[in-house]
Order: sequence, then C-alpha cells, then structure tokens
Amino acid sequence: MRFLIPNLFLVISLLMFQNLFGQDALPRNWHLLDKSLDGLNGTSTEKAYKELLAGKKAKTIVVAILDSGVEPDHDDLKDVMWTNPKEIPGNGIDDDKNGYIDDIHGWNFIGGKNGNVANDTYEATRLYAQLRYKYEQADRTKLTGKQKKEYDQFIKLKTDTESRQKSAQTNLDYIQHTEKLILGLLDTLSNALGEQALNLENINNIDEKDSKSLSMSIAMTKQILAENSNFKNVAELKSFLVNDFEEGKKHYTNELKYAFNPDYNPRTIIGDNYDNVNERIYGNNDVEGPDASHGTHVAGLVAAKRENGIGIDGVADHVRIMSVRCVPDGDERDKDVANAIRYAVDNGASIINMSFGKGHSPDKETVDAAVKYAKDHDVLLVHASGNSAENNDKVANFPNKYFAKKKFLGCNKASNWLEVGALSFEGAPKSIAGFSNYGKKSVDLFSPGVQIYSTVPDNKYKNEQGTSMASPIAAGVAALIRSYFPELTAKQVRKILLESAVKETSKVTVPGIKTDAKLSDISVSGGMINSYEAVKLASKTKGKKKLKNSERFDPEGGIQNPSQPRT
Repeated sequence: MRFLIPNLFLVISLLMFQNLFGQDALPRNWHLLDKSLDGLNGTSTEKAYKELLAGKKAKTIVVAILDSGVEPDHDDLKDVMWTNPKEIPGNGIDDDKNGYIDDIHGWNFIGGKNGNVANDTYEATRLYAQLRYKYEQADRTKLTGKQKKEYDQFIKLKTDTESRQKSAQTNLDYIQHTEKLILGLLDTLSNALGEQALNLENINNIDEKDSKSLSMSIAMTKQILAENSNFKNVAELKSFLVNDFEEGKKHYTNELKYAFNPDYNPRTIIGDNYDNVNERIYGNNDVEGPDASHGTHVAGLVAAKRENGIGIDGVADHVRIMSVRCVPDGDERDKDVANAIRYAVDNGASIINMSFGKGHSPDKETVDAAVKYAKDHDVLLVHASGNSAENNDKVANFPNKYFAKKKFLGCNKASNWLEVGALSFEGAPKSIAGFSNYGKKSVDLFSPGVQIYSTVPDNKYKNEQGTSMASPIAAGVAALIRSYFPELTAKQVRKILLESAVKETSKVTVPGIKTDAKLSDISVSGGMINSYEAVKLASKTKGKKKLKNSERFDPEGGIQNPSQPRT
C-alpha cells in the first residue's frame, strides 16, 4: 500500500489534484481538531491536551513504523527518533548482541550489504510467476485433481495480472496525453498574459479572439484560481501540475516495469535464504532507504515534535519513533513483515503501525506467529484497512487479525489488533473517505485520512490521503493513551479506543457502492476515533499491568529510557 493514486486522471475537470483544492480553507492540523468546536471530523487531540492532560505526567514509549523507511534527521522528527542505547554507531559491531549490527534507529529487512530494494512485484505477480513454470504449457485434461486446482489458480492469476498490466498502460497513456493537453493550454494562456501576474483580473481582460484553446485555458485556470490563488504566474502553476503528473507517471511506469513483471526478482539484493521463513538475521541498518516519503509522512503523524514552532505537531508527545523498513514500492513480503514485527517487539515497541496491505498472503501463518508474539508481549498492532473502497468482510486484505490456522477451542483472531478506515473532514453523509475499505466485522473504527499534512523527506511537508494516514493518526491516539496511562494493557487500550469512538448518528455513504448505511453497519465500533473521549475513559479504567513507581512515568528533568529490549 502506497499513497493513494487515482485510477483515472480526470485532469480536464481538475479533480485529480488532491493537493490543489481546499488548502486555504482547510486547517493543516484539521485531524487534531474537534468536531463540536471546529466543525471537522478531527480527533479532538488538541482539546484533550488543553483540558485533560495539562500538567499530567507521562511515560515515553516506543512506536515502531513498519514502512518504506523514515528520514531520521528531519527537523520535525530528529528529536523523537528511537536510539538504541546499547549500540555504538558506525563501529560495525553488534554491540547489544541482538543479531543486528549498528541498528541505531531500527532495521531494514529489505536491504543487503550492497544496497536496498526500492521496487518489488505484487504478491499476485509472484504467485503467477511460481505457477507459470509448472503450468504454462500444461494440458488441463491430463492433470490430477489437485493439479487442476493449481492450474485454475494459475489461469486466474495470469488473467488478472495481464488485465492489470493493460490497465496500467492505459492509465499511463492517458496521463501522458492529458499532460500534453493541459500544459499546452497553459502555454496558450501564458502567451496571452505575457509578463502579467496570474490573477482573475488579468485573465478577465484577455481578448479570447475566437480562440477555442484560449477559451479552454481561461476557463480551466479560473476554476483553479477559485480554489487556490497562490500561484504568481503560469510557470509556477505549470510546475505544480507537472509534479502531480510525474508522480502519476512514475506510479504506472513502476507497475509495468516491476510490480506486474513476473520475471523481476530483487531478492538477490538482500541475499537471504528467501524460502526459509524462520530466518531472522538479514538486511542492513539503513532505516531511510531509497524513498522514505511514505514512512516519513506516517511517522510525522504519530509523533512529529510538538510545539517546536515548525511544520506540524504529531498526535503523541511522549513517543520515540523506531523505523523498521519492510515495505517496497510494490507488495511487502510476509517473511519481512513477520521479522519486522518481531524486531519491534524485541526492541521495546509498545505500538506498531502498519500502513500497508495486499490481496494475497502465501506465508500468513508466519505473520500470524509474529502477531501472536506481539500479543504475548503486550504490543498493540495498528493496521490500515486499505484504499480500494471494498468490504473487508468479503474481500481479502492482508495482514489481518484473523488467524489462518483455526482452532476448535480458543481464540481465532488477534485481540491486540486495531483495523482503521479513513474519515474525510466533512460531515454525514460524506464522513467516510470515498476510497476507504470498511467492514462490520473487520474494520474497528475510522480515523482522519483525507488531506492530511505531514512530514516528507528533505525537511519538507505535504498533503496526502489514504488509510495509510488514518492508521498512524489512530496509532498516535493509542500512544497518547499508553504514555499517560502506562498501566493499561494493549488489549485494554484497544477496548478503550473502540468504546470511546464518537458515534455518527446520521447515515453515511458507503464507499464503492454509494448507498447510505449506519456507521455501525460498516465497522465494529460504529464510530470515529477521539483522543478526548479516550482519555476520559482511560482515566476511569483500572490498568492490569503491575508497574513499580519508577516505571510509571518519566523522571523529572528527563525521560525514562524507552529503549530497553525485551528479554
């Protein structure tokens, strides 16, 4: 799962530019605001700090970001990065004897001695590639019953992969065609304006001279300026649009070159024994990787340094961010996800955020074992529900809380798992983001995920949207609760977040099918995550963890070291 990329770039109607519209009207921190005070579906986090948490003591905890990587020296993150206290940077020695050399801020499970994996295939492509060698030339009539099932799966995977390849090529062609059209129209407008500034007054004074292209360019630009008038000239507007075009072209080009390519295999870069799912020690200590945009955005939402006068404020103020890189541009691999969870648990994480997902999980039992390991060590897992506008009760989305190996007696799902859908900033019936996955049984609650402003590499900031943003905001709320109420267990925190979720009494539009339903019909809690209500409920809940006084809160004048590994 990456940033949300539109399937079709409807540029002429100007609806594709998610970063273009509403920037002036929508507060950059809307996800931290309060619905009753500000009229937006925020988390009431600022209200909680002001009215409930002022002057309260807290314990600093570790939140692990399992993602594409995090820029550790970003100005808004460098003071909140987890630092391994038992490791000496750069000496090439595994000082803490945990098996990972120089793991200062975390670990990278998709890298090796000679570099990092940037792109990978989709899981469906990998499954297709595995079966292709067995059945590409096969005659179904000559196969056994078991082989016929595999053959039928191969045909389905082949058909789906080839269909999605064609779709990616169509979208790429469309973007390239539309880019040429739009930039050409803006060139026409630029010639008409000359050296004049780009504003409505100057545009209205242009003589259209019966020019169809000039009329189109004027109408298009007026629509843009009605939403965002911050462009000084046409060149500045073109530069902005080109960035969006490039992002779209890169996405579909990478899909064609890597994600849907059954012959592509970057695993040699890592150098592990891929077939050994129990292998733990591989990778490198580059926690940023070749493209940390997604992970850096996610990390900022959880814990960007609060009240430092720059950029943004994260949700939680007593957190250290651990970066565990396991997500390429493409589908993450089950082995890497399982090892990333175990690494985070072993090195002291209290919460793990996972803003990724896929439709197949061939080694799900390996991931399930890691999820159970996290549960046994009281670690809460927070996961994004997906951006396909689908019902997760009916459509597979991995990883998830359901265990592949069912038991006749005992628990068949993880009690330490929080599945998060995305909210928009609007009220009902438009409360749920149109792209968000949902599920009465599978999605626990909803969290802000549209027009979310956060950190990106090179000390920059950007608006993005997706359940990838909703999940870390929810993880931030969970971290806030765990830091101010350290006696609460992961299971208790999950229960508090669900029970304190603000209920939506009006019906909402269900993503994908466009019919209206109660929020309780498309989620477990029927509500939206809320820091204020969660803090109130947490303050009334007796924690089940037994802590010494010295373990409960940070000491005066400093923080309690949150980095001690578990034994």
